[in-house]
Amino acid sequence: MDVSGLVPVDRNVEGVVEMMLDATGNYANTLSEERMFAWHASLFPTGRSGMSKIQVGKWRNDSSGPMQVVSGPIGKETVHYEAPPADRVPDEMKKFLNWFRKPGDTDPLLTAGLAHLWFVTIHPFDDGNGRIARTIADMALARSEKTDQRFYSMSAQIRRDRKAYYDVLEETQKGELDVTLWLDWFLNCLLRAIEASQETLSAVLNKAHFWERYAKDPLNERQIKILNRLLDGFEGKLTTSKWAKIAKCSQDTAYRDILDLVERGALQKDPGGGRSTSYSLVIA
Repeated sequence: MDVSGLVPVDRNVEGVVEMMLDATGNYANTLSEERMFAWHASLFPTGRSGMSKIQVGKWRNDSSGPMQVVSGPIGKETVHYEAPPADRVPDEMKKFLNWFRKPGDTDPLLTAGLAHLWFVTIHPFDDGNGRIARTIADMALARSEKTDQRFYSMSAQIRRDRKAYYDVLEETQKGELDVTLWLDWFLNCLLRAIEASQETLSAVLNKAHFWERYAKDPLNERQIKILNRLLDGFEGKLTTSKWAKIAKCSQDTAYRDILDLVERGALQKDPGGGRSTSYSLVIA
């Protein structure tokens, strides 16, 4: 339901969210061809990738030529990778899905890394292979943890590290069958994803604890607005002039607001003084 004043969610974003929720929320369910076709259809509900018509909900057929990962201007393209021909895709995907259902004694974290690499190497769809490969990796990680509660996102971290991701992927796919370099990068990427989530959770908890301290003390709207800005990561120094500009009030009012928070112990005066006096948040 559209809400006035809010920007509608992009359908492509909705497709990714639907796919990810199904993968991690139903991690114990079998990953089948039909399920993957449904994921693909959710990514491309119009049957097009941009302006180009593509095969949706089915394996690619290479009708427009070999599946290649390229970059650069037209006429001077660089081919980073060429996937197996389309007539091999059904058999290759059957092998992949059988292995993914029963990966044997392989460590679950390595299974996630190998699944991502294997799928994106087959490159079975006309488009969306990277997004689905990342989803498969997150599904494998959810399965290894036996929980659908996600406190980190491997997909998001890979997107943040995408340049290094493409470099190591290309080097691995153009090399021999040794996947050590890829798995080393994948596991370090997973570590960065977990560390990033810890930083986010720490910020959320700090914010919650801060507001618990002042839950019974009435604050005006200006104070609540600025304190939230500080808790979310305020850039630069907080001064009375900045407070007045953000809160849209006079500098006298800003000074009274700040002085009140200093007396309550929510703000503290930074070293220095005069016209450059600044204040910072007190996190207990």
